[in-house]
Amino acid sequence: MQGSAVLPTLVLFPGTEAVATVPFDASTVRELARSLASKSFEAPDEKLPAELKDLNYDQYRSIRFMPERALWRADKLPFQAQFFHRGFFYKNRVNIFEVVDGQANEIRYRKDDFSFGNDVPAFAADDLGFAGLRIHAPINKPDYFDEVCVFLGASYFRAVAKGETYGLSARGLSIDTGEAKGEEFPTFKAFWLERPAANATSLVIHALLDSKSCAASYRFTLRPGETTVFDVEMSLYPRADLEHAGLAPMTSMFFFGPNDRNDVDDFRPSVHDSDGLAIFNGKGESLWRPLSNPRDLQVSTFQDLNPRGFGLMQREKRFAAYEDIESRFEARPSLWVEPIGDWGEGGVVLIEIPTKEEIHDNIAAFWRPKVPLKAKSENNFTYRLHWGPDMPKPHSLARFVRTGIGARGDDSKLFVLDLIGDNLKGVDPNSIKGVVSAEKSEITNIVTQPNPDTGGWRLSFQCAVKKDTPIELRALLVQDDKPLSEVWVYRWAP
Repeated sequence: MQGSAVLPTLVLFPGTEAVATVPFDASTVRELARSLASKSFEAPDEKLPAELKDLNYDQYRSIRFMPERALWRADKLPFQAQFFHRGFFYKNRVNIFEVVDGQANEIRYRKDDFSFGNDVPAFAADDLGFAGLRIHAPINKPDYFDEVCVFLGASYFRAVAKGETYGLSARGLSIDTGEAKGEEFPTFKAFWLERPAANATSLVIHALLDSKSCAASYRFTLRPGETTVFDVEMSLYPRADLEHAGLAPMTSMFFFGPNDRNDVDDFRPSVHDSDGLAIFNGKGESLWRPLSNPRDLQVSTFQDLNPRGFGLMQREKRFAAYEDIESRFEARPSLWVEPIGDWGEGGVVLIEIPTKEEIHDNIAAFWRPKVPLKAKSENNFTYRLHWGPDMPKPHSLARFVRTGIGARGDDSKLFVLDLIGDNLKGVDPNSIKGVVSAEKSEITNIVTQPNPDTGGWRLSFQCAVKKDTPIELRALLVQDDKPLSEVWVYRWAP
């Protein structure tokens, strides 16, 4: 790789004055990741002035990048980049480069690019680097640059589409998530932003990830709009065998909803960034798994071969379902992962963690390969992330949009499932049947009927429950033994 001896110096030892620019091409970050993985892991640089190490939330929030200093603003390009200051939770140094005409130029920290609140203590400016970055583009109005995505903290990033507000997050990689030994958190340590053309509709961002167990390179192609899309090309180089790697991971929050209001005393009907996990598996079956806030940690794995897609969805889009003027949960995006190519055997893993506060992300979902990723191997994955109001290509089957659960005495639960779909319109009511099954339980009183309020259908049933036994449930609508709906799957837990 041309310039390979110089670029690692700039990444690993920032502030180097000897070389202003170095060659950069499509293989540069991949070679950096391969080189990093061949060496022992070095913890991220957390060196900061003492005044910045212990900033509280309000102090950190008062540090703002000045919009007029945004990268590419003066050039009137279709994208702009702003940067986050280090401090508070975000102590790791992140190095950022601009790529122009095949040359990488380091973007240096300048204290004058930031405004500081009155409560931020004075500190000596130095070459601090950054904590992360955010990208702005005009997705709502042609004359205003909205924030469309942000990379900040470990390997977390998130995005919005037109008319949306931030909700769930994606991650570059998860390792040992949900395992008893504790989770390993990989971090993005450097980014390269390719300067966009004057008429560009997409932006290319390269990233270098490092962790105790592996290093990886990423090429993100960002396309904001009605749905904001990331094309992701990932090359992963394990230092050690990765038995519990999570690919295309995402994290979200589910506090309560109509299916799960245990011990909730709140004026709002629902509080969540996502309300369900959708899966389009390799067999062509569409699954819908409503989320819950369990009393104990719950891990569910949906085994598959070459998945076609999965994601955490926010299907409920009515303000009346939340009644929260400030949080606007109805405007939170869904996130759909579309694998490109064959991903082989593995499973979509869903982790639900108990929480008593909505400030915590307690939901995780990702793809876990069946075969561990071996040390000193190269593993390439390509996928597409769709941030927006729905799956990119909604199937023609009716979809479950609400799951309600209530008691029927001490030993039974009533499940009420609402569905919508064009294929339900004009259907002979006598030809529709609900098919419901449960492991280790009895199902009774299955009823299907039109729902005049939604224009869809309602499927309800009762399930016998025991105080100490979780129950796996499955339901769908059929007509002449052919599916009319996706498959609803749920784990009821005491």
